[in-house]
Amino acid sequence: MARGKQAKGPQFVRYFTPVVEALRELGGSGRPSEVQDVIAAKLGLSDEELEETIESGASRFGKLVHWARFYLSQAGYIDSSTRGVWSLTDKGRSYSLPPQEEIELFKRIHKQFVTEREARKEAVKQREEDEIEATEEIEESTDHRTQLIYLLRNLPPNGFESLCQELLREAGFESVTVTGRPGDEGLDGIGILQVNPLVSFKVLFQCKRHSGSLGADKVRDFRGAMMGRADKGIILTTGTFTTEAKREAVRDGVPPIELVDVEKLLDMFERLEFGLRPKQTFEIDREFFKKFA
Repeated sequence: MARGKQAKGPQFVRYFTPVVEALRELGGSGRPSEVQDVIAAKLGLSDEELEETIESGASRFGKLVHWARFYLSQAGYIDSSTRGVWSLTDKGRSYSLPPQEEIELFKRIHKQFVTEREARKEAVKQREEDEIEATEEIEESTDHRTQLIYLLRNLPPNGFESLCQELLREAGFESVTVTGRPGDEGLDGIGILQVNPLVSFKVLFQCKRHSGSLGADKVRDFRGAMMGRADKGIILTTGTFTTEAKREAVRDGVPPIELVDVEKLLDMFERLEFGLRPKQTFEIDREFFKKFA
């Protein structure tokens, strides 16, 4: 494992053969520290070389060996282990490349990385452009309700819950708290509706970012989760409710549940001017100008 003249290329390439030969000496497999010990001994590395560190504080020698193992793994000469053990493949057991061919191996693998990286960048760029284009198409719409629906349905779950929390506060609820968490049976929050100085209701609410229709089963599940915990419930959704769901919400003998579908939700935003800025527009009165023509 004598060190010869290294062909031009990254320094870790000169460790390709030493890594393979160290694994052969270890019986075909070994842990990184064992491989490094064998290489250090065979190459006669000094303590100074072994103790040299890079900017991050890691061993420079160790880093070079790891990069060599990485490229050999990508080329199929070494198996990647989830348990931190390096082992030679059948291809690796017969590894025998002169320095110049090792450089070519590095270039080939590196070119694959560059190609894949550029492909990923292009995919990300295209996805971002598609999202921007979709957003611009929505924003070009003169219908603010369409824009609002798009925004609401694309909020993250916790963002939509926080939005509903603030919306209910604006609508007159007090002590509104978001409680939604795993295991809370779909209950996203609780608030107090003060009807007058003498009458108030504890209200539980659920927030559903949805584009379809919610059925009666969703209403029953919500009612079951709120039983004994509140006087009334509210389900707010960016979708709609089926006829059966609406019947279930007002069924006799059970706590009532208020269903706020996407249309009611948008009405609330407009009435409260919540997240919306009123805008005055003018239309040309063409009949007026005819007398001056």
